[in-house]
Amino acid sequence: MAAANDNQQKAAQLIYDLQDISLSKIGLILFGTWLIVLTARKLLPYLAARGPSQLRLYLLGAVPIIRMLMLVIAILWIIPIVFNITFQNFLVISGALGVAIGFAFKDYASSLIAGMVAIFERPYRPGDWVEIDGDYGEVRTVGMRSIEICTADDDVIHVPHDKIWKNNISNANNGAHTLMCVTSFYVAPDHDSARVRAALRDVAMTSALLEYDKPVLVMLAQTPLATHYQLKAYPFDLRDQFEFVSDLTIRGKRALVDAGAEEIQAVSGLARASKT
Repeated sequence: MAAANDNQQKAAQLIYDLQDISLSKIGLILFGTWLIVLTARKLLPYLAARGPSQLRLYLLGAVPIIRMLMLVIAILWIIPIVFNITFQNFLVISGALGVAIGFAFKDYASSLIAGMVAIFERPYRPGDWVEIDGDYGEVRTVGMRSIEICTADDDVIHVPHDKIWKNNISNANNGAHTLMCVTSFYVAPDHDSARVRAALRDVAMTSALLEYDKPVLVMLAQTPLATHYQLKAYPFDLRDQFEFVSDLTIRGKRALVDAGAEEIQAVSGLARASKT
């Protein structure tokens, strides 16, 4: 009878006694996890920056996946060392965690869960150019709670993952090594539209930054004050997008003059000039 009660007490014990917990083993697990994650964070971006553009995005995208896998493995490894896992104790731990998360870490937990969803659904990944809440930039890192975006002005913005629950996320390249750039021109209505359209297409086709495997489009629409031309093309590397738009703008203005068209001042709100 006494032995049965002793077994029941041991089964109900939630946490092992301190002398039964191998702190050195826990330390080695944490150190090994930290070392692998740190190596992945340093080595893979280093290789991505020096490798082909097609391989770069795959290497950058592997960083958050490796970090999440290592954290899950470490947690699953440490839990049996510290906790006496039985069905009864599992219910106790689950209930306690549910209450703590529900009241104290609701927003933080929401971001963590959204981060896990984002890693698998991949609405963004390192190397993607995204726009969230009006902020457009390159995704530098995907953490467990937030992502780090670097804008064209070199501003670093941290965006919590829970934005995916309630905000639209615009991904300009979605894992590809290039993206569409749109350059706008507003021309006075009295001009030869076919000639202007051909001239703008030649501007894109002769750019040294052009990705020739992608289409070049010149779209036009009549607005109340001008004819709005949109020159749509893809740079060879998405990191050249702003230089590419500048090149098309400079040479496009010159082409309009040579085509006998008069460019007028753009009216605010008529169209979006570029990705920025």
